[in-house]
This record gives sequence, C-alpha cells and structure tokens, in this order.
Amino acid sequence: MHRKLYTVALIQTGCRGSAAENLEANLALCERAAGLGADVICLQELFLGPYFCQQEDARLFDLAEPVPGPTTGAFAALAKRTGTAIVVSLFEKRAAGLYHNTAAVLGREGELLGRYRKMHIPDDPAFYEKFYFTPGDLGPLAVDTHVGRIGVCVCWDQWYPEAARLTALKGAEVIFYPTAIGWHPAEKDLLGDEQRAAWQLVQRGHAVANGCYIAAANRIGLERPLADGDNAQGAGIEFWGSSFVAGPMGDLVAQAPADEETILLAQVDPERIEAVRRGWPFLRDRRIDAYAGLTKRFDD
Repeated sequence: MHRKLYTVALIQTGCRGSAAENLEANLALCERAAGLGADVICLQELFLGPYFCQQEDARLFDLAEPVPGPTTGAFAALAKRTGTAIVVSLFEKRAAGLYHNTAAVLGREGELLGRYRKMHIPDDPAFYEKFYFTPGDLGPLAVDTHVGRIGVCVCWDQWYPEAARLTALKGAEVIFYPTAIGWHPAEKDLLGDEQRAAWQLVQRGHAVANGCYIAAANRIGLERPLADGDNAQGAGIEFWGSSFVAGPMGDLVAQAPADEETILLAQVDPERIEAVRRGWPFLRDRRIDAYAGLTKRFDD
C-alpha cells in the first residue's frame, strides 16, 4: 500500500531569560510549525533554560520536573489542539536523587506515546552531564504516530552507531535527536569546522547504514555558566545550530543556519525508505551470529 509523505519540523532557537519565557516561545514556535504543515515536531535538548551542565552545582537539580508533568502537559494540550506529534526534551526527576535527560513523545491527541531516557552520558569540559543524569534504563524507543513510526535518541547518543541501529531495528523511519552541542570559543578557529563536520557526518552515516531519516535539532547562541554557581568559570559554549534532516542515502534534505532561529521543515517519504533498503539491503546481510563482541568494552 502506498504511504503518503509527511512533514517533520525541527525547532532551533536561542535561550530566553527564564523557563517561563522559553516555554512560551517554544510553544509559539511549535504552533507556527504546525501552521506550516508539520506533522511531527521536535524541540532541541533541554530547551527550558540555559545548558546548565557547564558546571556542577547541586542546586540545579531543582530545575528538574516529573514526566508526565507541567511541561509535557502544556505541549500535550498544544499537540491536541494542532493535531501534531511533538518530541519534548526535559530534565526529568524520577525520584529523590534520581534524574534523567529525557525525551517524551506526545501523540496528536496529547497522549504520552513513549519516553526515552538518554543512554550515553558525556563528561567533558563544560559538558558535565554525569553529575546530573543517570544513564537511561528504558532502552531504545520507537513509537507509532499518526503519520509514521519514529524513534528518539538524545545528543551524545548521536555518536554511537549502536544507538541508531537499535532504534532502527525497532522500526523507526525517522530518528530524532534533540541536541545541545557547540564550540568552546577558544577552539573554534582551530577545530570548529572539523568538529561540526564530524557531527553531521556521523549522523548522515547512521542514515545510510540504517536506510532511514535522521533529524537533529540543535540550539544557537553563546551561553556561559551561571554566574553565582560553583565551578562557574569559563568562556561558555557557542552552540552551532545547523539543525538538519538527512535522507536514507545520507543526503541533506534540509539544513538550518548556524546562528538563526529557524523552524526547519522537511518531508519524509516512507516509499523512499523501502526503495533504498531494497537496493542496499544492509538489514538482510547483517551477521547477527557474529556480533557478540559488541557487548565487551574492548576486545583485549
């Protein structure tokens, strides 16, 4: 049976002054995206405020909220009103002392279709996420929306072919990546171009290897650590935007600028996924009997 094309939207924006302002702005951007024809909308990672993981400060655990909770409730109402599915990235409080970097997928009726907890947690200068986030324990996620089956990973998961593969094996036609990635200002002139190119290249490779669409939503702007926090020195992170959608041959279907607020729209063609996988049947030719070594940290 022939399946229709559908439209996905990535919301790329800078951080406002408060959580309330960020919530209002992103609700408005999602409503505009729906008015432009989006069927599925994805927000950037931890959009409610600055990227707080630039420092380790226990007071910042107060930023977390339950899922479902007030933010998912606000977007659930919007999803129902506009008839869209929405991927919402949140700092989740699961229990006292137990927190996750979580993406909630809301259906067009406002229902919670699924929840993904970020599995790969970085610990790099200005990306001190291991202090805040427990690695996800729900495994890969793919859920059926009203237009197609989508999967979600989050940011640092982007670098791991295993994460993309497992999500694709659950049937995802599109893998969404809410993202917060950028340059250390002191490194930008020397390493900036190759860092951003590598980030895009590895994800385009996931699209090719799995014969699916990849959609990465990043933020923009220079953000510094909170001024009154411990370990708050540093030049900050200049988020490089460049949100994009890649097709199943790794082609760039759409790409946003590095420094502009953007509602990035792209069409997904399920028939193209079928055609590409018939020509390059990587899933058929996988040697699932030979991959036991992937469960080892290193084969020594």
